[in-house]
Amino acid sequence: MEAWNGEERLHLGAEAEVISGTWFGRPAILKKRRLRAWRHPELDSTLTRKRMTNEVKLTIWLAGMGAPVPAIWDVDMDESVIIMEKIEGRPLIEVLRAGEYDEKLLFKVGKSIREFHRYAVNHGDLSTNNILVTEEGDAVLIDLGLASREYELEGFGIDLHVLYEIFRASHPDVENAMDLVLEGYLALDEELGKPQPAPGGQPPDAVDIIKRLEQIMKRVRYHGG
Repeated sequence: MEAWNGEERLHLGAEAEVISGTWFGRPAILKKRRLRAWRHPELDSTLTRKRMTNEVKLTIWLAGMGAPVPAIWDVDMDESVIIMEKIEGRPLIEVLRAGEYDEKLLFKVGKSIREFHRYAVNHGDLSTNNILVTEEGDAVLIDLGLASREYELEGFGIDLHVLYEIFRASHPDVENAMDLVLEGYLALDEELGKPQPAPGGQPPDAVDIIKRLEQIMKRVRYHGG
């Protein structure tokens, strides 16, 4: 790790520590997964390695397809460390709370999410903390630790529902936030047509996923969510 020069801790969570710095002189982020003391050491090591492998493979594959993710530059499985490109920008949560957004931004967020889903990748933790707004006003999705390949409508619908609930709970003053995201989500299919087959199957169309989202929302309301 001689090429790495750490500068500032950005986040210390239950799952990982995130530090900003440089890698061979380029702005970078180091993400180190933390030991889970309550788990058996061998089980913890196995689960950490499996989750890291999944995150790295999906992120590298998505980056190769041109999807809005940071590039991964180095991985150390023994130390549970990933070093990746630092995206210059701010989390969407900060942008929304500062009121520094417009309809165009939320539309772009929807398009970025749809790019993931068109490649059959479900983010798994689609919060406003995990969407970065670049200096150019684009939306980049980060932290794919819970991401997975999906081909069923339910998984993608749940992905969108997580974001809907976060908008409702944390950003109730942002008018029509989810509607604007879904407009952008649909627009990408209108621009590009039906998604191409991804490794393992055919990703569903945006229209069908939104219909499933609406069903999920009705189920949650029915059960008092």
